[in-house]
Amino acid sequence: MANHPILTLDALRAMDAIDRKGSFAAAAEHLYKVPSALSYTIAKLESDLDVQLFDRSKQKAQLTPAGQLLLQQGRELLQAASRLQDAIKQVDTGWETQFVIAKDSIVPYQPVLSLINDFMALGKMTEVSMREEVLGGGWEALETGRAQIAVGVSADMPKGKYELVPIGEVEFVFALSPLHELANINRQIDLADVEQETAIVVSDSALDAPKRSSGLFSTRRVLRVSSMQAKIAAQVQGLGVGFLPKHLIQDELARGLLIAKKTSIPRDKAMLYLAWQKQSQGKALQWFSQALSQYPWAQVWS
Repeated sequence: MANHPILTLDALRAMDAIDRKGSFAAAAEHLYKVPSALSYTIAKLESDLDVQLFDRSKQKAQLTPAGQLLLQQGRELLQAASRLQDAIKQVDTGWETQFVIAKDSIVPYQPVLSLINDFMALGKMTEVSMREEVLGGGWEALETGRAQIAVGVSADMPKGKYELVPIGEVEFVFALSPLHELANINRQIDLADVEQETAIVVSDSALDAPKRSSGLFSTRRVLRVSSMQAKIAAQVQGLGVGFLPKHLIQDELARGLLIAKKTSIPRDKAMLYLAWQKQSQGKALQWFSQALSQYPWAQVWS
C-alpha cells in the first residue's frame, strides 16, 4: 500500500494562515474553509508527526517551537511552489504572473507610473509591483530576483550579464533651507563652511551588497535617511545641507523652500541606466524594457 505524504502544501498553507491571522476561525475564513476542516487538517498533521504544533491553551493560537521550525521551513516550500506555479503559467502564456520594477528614489514616480498605467490597459493577468531602492539596492534586487527590471541604477556594478540602457545624466546642486545659517553666506560655499554642519545622506537600500551613500562629504554630524524624498524634506526643514538632484527640487527652488548655493565641493553628474538580466524572458519584461527605453527621459532631468 502506497504511503501518503505527511506534509502537504494545504497543511502548510493552513499553518501559515493560522499564524498570520491569530486564530483557527480567522484562518478558516481567510482560506474559505469551515473551522472544523482546518482543525482536522492540523490535528491530523500533529498526529502523523507525533508532535504538537500549536499551543491551544491561550486565546491566540501560538506556534510551539516545533511548529515555528516547521512553518519557517514550510514557508520556503510554499514560496518555491508559488514560483514554480508562476513559471508554469509563464511558459504556457508567455506573460509573467508577477512583475516587479525596482525604481531608484532619484527617479520621479510619474514616468514609471504612467507606463504601468499603459501596461494595465493591455488587460494582461500580470500583477505589477514597484519597489523603491537606493544606490546598490536596484542591482541587488535584480541579482536576487526581487525585481525583473531596475530603473535609475548607476553603471558602477558588475554588468556582464545585464542589458544596460542609458536614460540620462542627472545634475546635482548644493541646496539648503533659506533659514539655515549657511544661507547668509554671500560667497561660494567651501568644505570648511560645512564641516560643522549636519550632512543629510541617503543610505543604500542593498541588504547584502557593500553599502554606499549618496551626497556624503566630510562633516562632524550625519543624518541618514532612506530615500531621496526624505533627504529633500529634511533639507527643506533646515536639518542639514547637501547635494540634491536638480530635477527633483524644481518646485522647492521656485517656491523659495530651498536655495541653491555655489560650492567648491566636487559633485559629479550621474549617468543613470535601465538594467535587466540578459537571460530573462517574458512578455512583460519585453514590454517594459521597450517602453522604458523609449520614454522621453530628457524631459524628466531638465
